[in-house]
Amino acid sequence: MGNTDLELGFQKILDGNKDWVKFVSEDTTGRFQQLAKGQSPEILWIGCADSRVPANEITGTKPGEVFVHRNIANMVVHSDMSMLSVLDYAVNVLKVKQVIVAGHYGCGGVAASLSRQQFGVIDNWLCHIKDVYRLHAQEIDAIDNHEDKVNKLIELNVKEQVFNLCTTSIIQNAWKEREDLAIHGMVINIGTGELIDLGTTFTNNQELGEVFAYK
Repeated sequence: MGNTDLELGFQKILDGNKDWVKFVSEDTTGRFQQLAKGQSPEILWIGCADSRVPANEITGTKPGEVFVHRNIANMVVHSDMSMLSVLDYAVNVLKVKQVIVAGHYGCGGVAASLSRQQFGVIDNWLCHIKDVYRLHAQEIDAIDNHEDKVNKLIELNVKEQVFNLCTTSIIQNAWKEREDLAIHGMVINIGTGELIDLGTTFTNNQELGEVFAYK
């Protein structure tokens, strides 16, 4: 005998798909037939794996318009082959024009990184966020309220990940060939749905610092 709650949960997924199939079959725009032939998104979204921050809904975009990579706390780690593979395909094959690193307030991964508690294998991933804290410890420690402290680290983490993204050879080589590629850092307010621009936008490597900017 199977678990009733598990069976009902899985049936909900199947029923939801039936609703989607019905929606697709009744669509008269022809967009789904076109999508079946290929994709040409202009946006690469690097976001958090949190279930509350779906890229399409937040940006008001349709299927086929956003290429997505998500992980815990929207990190850009230079040795992460999954992220690098997505980035390379998005930039060099799909030729996306906008790359967005999107964090969100109330991020559990960032909050966990500010504690001394162990959570398991994820502790090794959270060390990358702790490194961001280390770079900005004086600013963050000056904040008394814990929630505000976490939210400040969330913002600073996005900015650091944008910088990490810009220092990849993939982005810098693309900038040598193209002028239509921009990297942005943004934060989502889950309660309001607002996508907040942090004013961290790069369109070339000139502001990265000499040691980071490839010739």
